[in-house]
Amino acid sequence: MKKFKIPTTPPTTNKCIRFPNDVIEKVEQAITGKDCTFTAFVIEAVKVALENLEEENSEK
Repeated sequence: MKKFKIPTTPPTTNKCIRFPNDVIEKVEQAITGKDCTFTAFVIEAVKVALENLEEENSEK
């Protein structure tokens, strides 16, 4: 399983998505003082989740 790292800001395309307020607060706390945007954090989290799913599927 890949370890999650807070990423630097990559080039992005705008996409609108709704998050629960508590999730937004936790992400913002995690990136405070880091060179990372909310979007970059979410993208990295999704990439890691997708890799984990691929690993799980290949093990079956």
